[in-house]
Parts: sequence; structure tokens; C-alpha cells
Amino acid sequence: MVRGVSPRQPSKSGRHEGAPAVSRGQQSRGTSRQPKRASELPSNLSQGARRKSKAGKKAYNPLAPERIREILKRLDQQYPDVTCALQHKSAWELLVATILSAQATDVRVNMVTPEIFKKYPTVADFAALKPEQLEPDIRSTGFFRNKSKSVVGAAKKIMSDFGGQVPDEMEKILTLPGVARKTANVVLGTWFKKSEGVVVDTHVHRISRRLELTRHDDPKNIEQDLMKIIPRDRWTLFSHQIIWHGRKLCIARSPKCAECPLENICHTADKTWTTVEIHKNAKP
Repeated sequence: MVRGVSPRQPSKSGRHEGAPAVSRGQQSRGTSRQPKRASELPSNLSQGARRKSKAGKKAYNPLAPERIREILKRLDQQYPDVTCALQHKSAWELLVATILSAQATDVRVNMVTPEIFKKYPTVADFAALKPEQLEPDIRSTGFFRNKSKSVVGAAKKIMSDFGGQVPDEMEKILTLPGVARKTANVVLGTWFKKSEGVVVDTHVHRISRRLELTRHDDPKNIEQDLMKIIPRDRWTLFSHQIIWHGRKLCIARSPKCAECPLENICHTADKTWTTVEIHKNAKP
């Protein structure tokens, strides 16, 4: 431990809701934890430690298969049974909820969707609307005019081209108004159990860069990078786990690093607490 720097103790908040707590002994941590403030770590390293750290940098590979396996293992321990937080009872309801979730919290969307599905029970009911009729019902989710056009447009397209059923193929579902790869991956992966891609929302975007799983900043290239290193049968679960992790611990501002099961294999430059060297290029 660096002289004159007292270790910070992990706080008790931020546990994942609905997932069992994992004790320190159960988590695969590797080396013992010697906490240091991230901002002070580089300047306080001894010459020997710096030489060792510098030498270690040459061999460090953030995409090494063993590191990826360790990340997945720890996510499984922390979030074993998570799934999509958007409430839904059908592919159509999940599609609508996902469209409404853009720039809105899942909590807000889950407050809105039960009422609109009660008011408009079927795809045909939505297809019969004009976008202006739906706007008041979804106003609280933000960007309600564009979202109304997308939902009503998707309903009309599903009725006219797909017999009233949400298509279960990527090529077809992408033809629906308001549906890009993120929404398509949510519906195909969560409802149809088809792993066609990785959901890249704001949490996956941020955390995959923090973990040095990608250097790209646009969702399309981030998804392609993740698809290369994450096993296909894990694409959907990985997305859900990272999203939950982003909500509970790896938050955008002041991440709860002291409580994170990935802490000692994470080198992100914006850590609030660390036991390992930080990497200036690892950042959200």
C-alpha cells in the first residue's frame, strides 16, 4: 500500500436487485486487493513497480480469450438470471416498448406501456391510429412525435406485409419504421431467442469501452467488435448483464468501482477506486 494513502472501504449500496449477492470469497478475483485512489496510483508507484508495470504493458491483451472468459464468469456470478427489464407479453409489446425506450428509462416506459396496451390491445388497433392520436399516451417518454410515427408506422407495416405478426428475421424486422439494429436485437434475442447480434445501448457502449473490448465509439462498430470476442450463444445474455451492470454499479458518473466484481481486471481511466494500474486510453 502506498504510504500516506488510506484505503477506501466499499460502500454498502448499489447491489443488483433481484440477483443474489456474491461474497468476496466466491468471486474470482485473482490477486489480493490493495485499494488505491486511481488518480494517485501512477505517481506513487515505486521505480521497481513502474518497471514491472511497463514490462507488463507489452504483454497485456484486453481481448485475450482467458480475460474474456473471466469477464463472462464474473458477470454470471453477479447477474445469473437477468433478462430484459421492459415489461411485455408478446413480440409486439416488446417492439413497442423498445421503440419507446429511446432516450427514456425502462421505469418510465413500464409505467406507460400497460395503459396503451390496455387501450389498444392488438397490432391492428395501433395500425388504425393516426400518430397524433397516440402522442398524448406516450408524451412522458420523450420524443413522442417521432415515436408515435414509428409505432403506428410499424403496426401498419406489420399488418400489410407480415400478416399481423412481428417478423422474426433480421432482414425483415429492419424494414419496420423506427427499428434499427438495437431494437431488432432486443426483440429477436429476448422474444424469439435468436442471437443475431449484440444489443448496444448506452450502457453497453460505455462499459465495453471501459473494459477495453472495443476502441470504437459508434454502435455499429462496437457491435461488430463484441460479436468477434463474445460467444454467439452469449450475445443476448451478455447484453442484459452489461445493461444491468451499468445501472447498478458501472454508472456513467462516479462508478462504484469498490463494489464491482470486475474491478481488478478493469483498467479504465475514470475509475473512482482501483487495485490495478489504470490505462489512459481505456475510457467511455
